[in-house]
Amino acid sequence: MRTITSASGQEEAVTVRRSESADAQGIDSLISPSALAVFGRVNVIHLLEKANLAVTLANDKEEILAHASFFDHPVGDLVEQNRWEPFLQKHFSSKKCTPLNTLFLHLFVAQPNFGTASVKEIMRAVFNAVAELEYICLVSPNVGGLEPALDEMFEPLQRLTDPGPQCLALICHRHEHYPRLHIRPARVEDHDDIMRIFTEQTKILSKRQPYFLAELIETQNEENPTAVCESDGVAVGFISVTSEVDLKRLQDSFELSEFDGLYKHIKHDESASQSESTEEENQTTQTSDSQQQEETQSTEAGRFSEKPNAFCIQFFIIDKNYETRSVDFIPYVFRLFPDLDFCIITVPMLSPEFVLLQSFLRVPHRDTRSLHCELYVLSRTGLRSVEVRPAVATDRPSVSDLVKDLRLNESLLQDLDCFYETRRDPDGVPVQAFVAQVHSQVVGILIMKDEQDIEYIRAHYNIENFIYFSHHHYEEHAQILHFVLKPSFQHFTKHLFKEVLRLAQKSCLYHRIYPSYHSQENSCIHHLDFVLNCAVPVRPRRQIIYPLEELGINAPSTQITEDQEPFALSLISRKLTMEPKVTINARIVVVGASDTGLSFLEVLCFCPHLRFNNLTLISTHGFPSDYNHEDIGFLSTSHAYSRRDLAQLPLRACVSAVTGKMVGINRKSKYVLVSGGKKVPYDHLILCTGLQYQIPSPTGVDLSQPVTNSQLQAQSAHHTYSGPVPSNLFTLNDLCDCMAARRWLCANFVELEDNAVVYGNSIDVFTTVETLLSLGIQGYRIHLVLPPPKLGVSCFSDPVMEKAVATAMEKAEVQVHNNCLLARMNNGEHPDPLTSVSFTTDAEPLHLHCGVFINLSNKGVDYNVFKSINNSFLVFDSRLVINATFQTRDSAIYAAGPLTKFSRCYHADEWSHANFSSKEVGQDLAATMLPLFDPTQEPADEPPPEMDRLIPLYKQAKIQGGKLPGGYNYLHVTKPSTTSLTGAPAEHLQDRSVVTGRVETGNYFCLHLDCYELVETLTCFSLKPLPVSNYLCLYGKHQQLLGQLLTRYQQGLIHDLYSFFRQSWCLAVYHDRFSDFEQELQQITSTTDDESRQQVMEDAADSNVLLQGRFKDAESRASLRSSAVKYLSYNRNLLPMFAYPGQL
Repeated sequence: MRTITSASGQEEAVTVRRSESADAQGIDSLISPSALAVFGRVNVIHLLEKANLAVTLANDKEEILAHASFFDHPVGDLVEQNRWEPFLQKHFSSKKCTPLNTLFLHLFVAQPNFGTASVKEIMRAVFNAVAELEYICLVSPNVGGLEPALDEMFEPLQRLTDPGPQCLALICHRHEHYPRLHIRPARVEDHDDIMRIFTEQTKILSKRQPYFLAELIETQNEENPTAVCESDGVAVGFISVTSEVDLKRLQDSFELSEFDGLYKHIKHDESASQSESTEEENQTTQTSDSQQQEETQSTEAGRFSEKPNAFCIQFFIIDKNYETRSVDFIPYVFRLFPDLDFCIITVPMLSPEFVLLQSFLRVPHRDTRSLHCELYVLSRTGLRSVEVRPAVATDRPSVSDLVKDLRLNESLLQDLDCFYETRRDPDGVPVQAFVAQVHSQVVGILIMKDEQDIEYIRAHYNIENFIYFSHHHYEEHAQILHFVLKPSFQHFTKHLFKEVLRLAQKSCLYHRIYPSYHSQENSCIHHLDFVLNCAVPVRPRRQIIYPLEELGINAPSTQITEDQEPFALSLISRKLTMEPKVTINARIVVVGASDTGLSFLEVLCFCPHLRFNNLTLISTHGFPSDYNHEDIGFLSTSHAYSRRDLAQLPLRACVSAVTGKMVGINRKSKYVLVSGGKKVPYDHLILCTGLQYQIPSPTGVDLSQPVTNSQLQAQSAHHTYSGPVPSNLFTLNDLCDCMAARRWLCANFVELEDNAVVYGNSIDVFTTVETLLSLGIQGYRIHLVLPPPKLGVSCFSDPVMEKAVATAMEKAEVQVHNNCLLARMNNGEHPDPLTSVSFTTDAEPLHLHCGVFINLSNKGVDYNVFKSINNSFLVFDSRLVINATFQTRDSAIYAAGPLTKFSRCYHADEWSHANFSSKEVGQDLAATMLPLFDPTQEPADEPPPEMDRLIPLYKQAKIQGGKLPGGYNYLHVTKPSTTSLTGAPAEHLQDRSVVTGRVETGNYFCLHLDCYELVETLTCFSLKPLPVSNYLCLYGKHQQLLGQLLTRYQQGLIHDLYSFFRQSWCLAVYHDRFSDFEQELQQITSTTDDESRQQVMEDAADSNVLLQGRFKDAESRASLRSSAVKYLSYNRNLLPMFAYPGQL
């Protein structure tokens, strides 16, 4: 915080922060007549929404002392926002004002006593925050008198025309508030000033090298110069650069092809080359590995030489108060090496990104890298200023040359031609094209079209987390079609987007990322990272499944309900073009594409102010498959991530996938060994592999002698199968396994007469049987072999459903064998292909011919995962042991999900992550780790001793669903408990159960309420498809919110819950923002209750207490009604079936 002094001498500790919508009321109260005279009437919310930069000056009590809003164009309608530059240059002396270095003040308000001090502090902060900013102008058609504070801050622009436009034209210069720093060579006398900064910021200097810095300054030369930046004669920053760079090592570790390997290619003619080589042979020179070396190569056209073309920043530090002026060093160091075109810097992975790096381009790694650091590059050409303008026909050859090596370049050129010819695409949608040029050379292009699906986007994505939708006209939304920018100018990307929005008079730009299977991909983006570094990822919204036929004309518009290909969405708005992002280079490796791992990555990818550069997913099949669970079948589902859900996440754009299994962990060197030999280095390792079905290991008993299961129990032990895996044995663990099995069955089995043996004892065996039947395999060919069940464990929550499934299988002639243990495959001979299997039972052994064996048994920790954990000496006690904050015994390794168990010190063996929603566990893991990376979050406090032995408990439901034999659609939703999802059914009070329909008729629906009348269990068993997304919203809701469900049921008014929950009133409950509305209602009622209780206690003897109580009750009802009306009105695009005030 800084201290300012009012005109009367009052001091206040203040901070300058970005304005928020919550500041609007306070800002509005500060608007004075003099502010209106200069800036005109303003809508503060609209101003905050459209401003490129809005800042608020607040004291330590969060009271607003002042506010200023800055735009990239003048106030009002004096001139079109895309034409202000020629306007100012014509009428005023403003040739140095460009869109890159100029902002315009659109509003300044302050408390009267703090006007002058506030405007000085705000100007200082704005010039500090925006490094490229040189001028702040106040150009307004209103020529009212300035407030004294502004009059003191601004000076008039010199007019060039007389009489000229009637307007106010003033300017404020950087050098008056936050000047550029003076850069000069470092001297030994600077040592003490620089050491002060070192001691504050780093511990790199050891006691053995106290004069390291002095030696660096004293020994500087042309190849190793040093420099300082100074303010008021005091050194506030230091830099050391060198031209001695090991380019070979850098090329081995980083993708430097776009920079010509950091070499300069010099061509020679043949004769000149020969004479030069002769001279070189006659000379003897001594070189070291660190000196510049020149390589000469021969080609058919002659000879050329490669000279190193880069210098390196080897040491840099600057006072925190001046770090935004780090860029002042860059032109100076380039002047030190006039023959070199690239400046590079390497930083440790875990080093937070400092301001200087924001001007550099991060270089991607090679898979074979040997240097475990980040490399940043800045080209000399990147020092030049970029101009953005509308594309013209003469730009086409330059654009064609710019994109000639890019994929989908033809699509870009076709759209550019459409822009030149008709300004519209083939569908008639307006198209605009803009180029970025440097010294008349085209270095970038952006083509966009008006966003035609903005209602669809608003309904399906949470864009209102970032914008007030009502303050943006429909024509102000645009979609990025193509974006190409030379890497040397990537640090101008935000400026390019800001300029495009201004020139096109748009307020929002959207970028869609379609999944790989999308056949109509035609967007040329190079590089995608440039866009993602500037844009914010937008979360998809949970969708209501509407009964469209029943709603009729009351259904939402077809623009909202139409089925479009899913995509991940990113947004760039005007106010986001100056919003900084924090870059995280830490290597975060997630092992396992489980629900837990995916939800962890989802949270990290959707952090709007963080950009994770090194997220890696190690999975057996890489990214989760693009298959639909309903289309593939075989396994049950948790309904956590559907194919559509995954397509709406930016995982493929933000996460690198490594296909393979983890086979080792090297904790000392910090890498994961993957099958195939690849090493994946990490700084933070997240183990989320979950549990998998394992290939069964036959007991190997001699079946020539009578043997039963009871005789095996005492001697049986768990063994890992180590023999060859039969080609017709399928162990199904994910959709890729299921798809492979499905293809094999269709190609090699369906038309034959062999048996299909399904082995296991979970709900998955029943969904697999249904899939086999749906493939056309006759029931008599399917043998369902069930191992002995665990005590008290059932596949279904209700025995009546188990009976109905058994009846359906019996009707389909599926052969069911109970209490069987696999004894032999192919009678102990070579198992591939598998032709027969034998089992021990409670009586006679079971022998079956086998054409295909589908294994869904022996669920546990994968053997390779176990071996990796065990060999790295992490604690494993039937599961990987963690503490309450997901940590293993290694502080760099975290784990979550069913793979884990809590340490025995918690005395909570009955609880583990397996008892909870894996998706919620992954989200909590991300929330636990984010303070390690997010500078806006305070590190978690150490829990008090009495809380240190408590494990976290979660509230979201455990979900299981699938299609069962007989064509039954099954859904079971229940609260977390110490009994697993497939465990024994919990006891429920009969008067708290709501049941309609029967299992046998395929219309069974059961709800259980807890003691607070909240829905705690939901079970559906239906022959018709289920609107699962809708039904999941019922969990945890009070029965009164569900249309007085319990009362109506007890009165005999509800006969079919399926019909009841299809009524239009329920759609408000299914809305994704209903939970927020519910919390608002709870706050209103709790506040009213507290006030009523206090009033009763104070006026217990007053005869008017009853009357006041009625008044309070009436007041609370009015508040509740008002909130309900606001909820329905605000969301009327998705809830048009509800009437609201003013509609009728």
